[in-house]
Amino acid sequence: MAMTPQQRSALRRITAELATLGTTLPGTVARRSTRCGRPNCRCHADPPQLHGPYWWWTRSVNGKTVTRMLSDELYETHHTMFDSHSRARELLAQLDELGLAVLEADARYGQRRGRGPTKPPQPVDKPRSKRR
Repeated sequence: MAMTPQQRSALRRITAELATLGTTLPGTVARRSTRCGRPNCRCHADPPQLHGPYWWWTRSVNGKTVTRMLSDELYETHHTMFDSHSRARELLAQLDELGLAVLEADARYGQRRGRGPTKPPQPVDKPRSKRR
């Protein structure tokens, strides 16, 4: 089954917007204030006067969480790349939904072909070694 005109229109809209995003940077950026490790610092006073705020960039690298502090200037220069990555993920989710809708609308989807097994196959006994 082919795509409907509405689905083709959605596909064109999504791919056109993806093409405008440009370079992206993965992860999350947050603005945080922190305490340092010096016990007599103002950040440990009552009330505390925390350091910052600073920009913290967190992302996953090879399955590990990596966090880096960004200067205000660095954040201002690159913040659109973080926004672009977030938007790209939203658009890719829309593409996934569109693909699922096209597949589910296909009359062949969900039909079984042939007379295959209806339950998982049972384990086969190991062959016995030959006697001499």
